[in-house]
Amino acid sequence: MKKTEGKTDRAIRGVLAVGAVIGAGVLGFSTGWGVVLLVVAGVLVVTASSGYCPAYSLLHIDTLPAGEAEEASEGGKTADRRPVEAGRGA
Repeated sequence: MKKTEGKTDRAIRGVLAVGAVIGAGVLGFSTGWGVVLLVVAGVLVVTASSGYCPAYSLLHIDTLPAGEAEEASEGGKTADRRPVEAGRGA
């Protein structure tokens, strides 16, 4: 997966996730809104920790600083994107 989030974006998502958990606690974890906030917090934590946001991919948004996108993809290595010729194996 290609990373689509920069460090600032990931930090903001982490702070928002903590706020959502606190909000769920204030409203009650088992209430409808509490459950919604816990789900939102879970999504924020997963996207912040992975650095990948599916919505950003769909909308072609990238908050990585210039030059960092190539390093972030595939663990610092750029993938070989050459097409495979017909009749030849990979």
